[in-house]
Amino acid sequence: MLIKSVDNKFANRFFPNCRYNKFASNEKGMQYNFDEIIQRRGTACIKHDLLRQRFGTDDVTAMWVADMDFKAPDFVVEALRKRCNHEIFGYSFGDTSYYLAIQRWLLHHYSINADFSELHFIPGIVAGISFCLEAFTQKGDKVLIMNPVYPPFINLPLGSGRQLSVSKLVYRDENYFIDFDDFAEKAKGCKLLILSNPHNPGGRIWEKEELQKIADICYENGVIVISDEIHADLTLPGYVHYSFASVSEKAKDISLTFIAPSKTFNIAGLGTSCVYVHNKSIRDVFFGYLDTFEVANGNVFAYIGAEAAFSPQGEEWLEQLKAYLAKNIDYTCNFFKNELPLAKLVVPHASYLVWIDFNDYKFTQAELTRRLVYDARVALNSGPEFGADYTGFARLNVGCPMSILQDALGRIAVAINK
Repeated sequence: MLIKSVDNKFANRFFPNCRYNKFASNEKGMQYNFDEIIQRRGTACIKHDLLRQRFGTDDVTAMWVADMDFKAPDFVVEALRKRCNHEIFGYSFGDTSYYLAIQRWLLHHYSINADFSELHFIPGIVAGISFCLEAFTQKGDKVLIMNPVYPPFINLPLGSGRQLSVSKLVYRDENYFIDFDDFAEKAKGCKLLILSNPHNPGGRIWEKEELQKIADICYENGVIVISDEIHADLTLPGYVHYSFASVSEKAKDISLTFIAPSKTFNIAGLGTSCVYVHNKSIRDVFFGYLDTFEVANGNVFAYIGAEAAFSPQGEEWLEQLKAYLAKNIDYTCNFFKNELPLAKLVVPHASYLVWIDFNDYKFTQAELTRRLVYDARVALNSGPEFGADYTGFARLNVGCPMSILQDALGRIAVAINK
């Protein structure tokens, strides 16, 4: 449901009792414990309870699915508890306080000054991409992606009868770069670009100039850009994320920007995301599709959880989380350098995902999988999920207590080096 009648500038004055104001200040100096080990098995958790189904054994440490093994922030949990006390869970919508929280977050973090009419709730970014494919393309249309990339970017277009146009990223200097000559050629005739910004699995922060080039090429070729920015909030210390819509007028005019608190605050199970669209023509088509088919309504906890997460209380929790993740990543990089020097790591600028190239160990994909799963007893995402050319690669999730990470890496080193 869209709220279009509220003048954003005066929303706090006209709605002084909205829930947003209850999150107006956070408790300074509170320390969050990311070392706590929490048993997640038995909670119908994909990451831990589907290990046997996915890997053939549950005697493994789960370091695959991209959610973290940390508690959700206390202020998010408390907001959900308060809503539970009402004890009626009827149909709900994102009210003014929800959109104010989204609006504030976008402006504060990404310099996007969004009007309420430019925002729409989405029950998940993967679902949002599926809706874009239905709203803007037909079977047989070409969709542009850059491999290696998050598997749904590959599977959704193919599964819905679209054609993939693939521009492979170039690996050099321990990172991935765009081959713009190839990208420009592959963009011809495409209807959509699905952009991972920051990049998944590499964790690459695209430079402002790179995003501007993408915008120029796509604008010239009539390509609408879907910018998946789900990992943007997890930009690590020392790096700056540029939201695609913020880099130029052309970028703002041709794009849909998807954001979510799910990765940031570890609440993916709430099914809560949001899309920002500035261009009215694109907005009318996409929001019209969402509302006509009623595919973008949230459950009551989706709105409550997102609003609490994107409140000012979220800032301090997020800073402490990113500092902890940075230590985990530093530890991982140093460990591989000392214990597994033939492996090549793409050091992430954002997120808790580390992309690893094991090919210099000369294992077949089957042998690498056997060593990781059955010898090391660690479950990682396999490289070919991110594109057929990435045998010998794996994606490691380090969003866990340091003690779990240390134990898992130790077993990986023994298994690879034996």
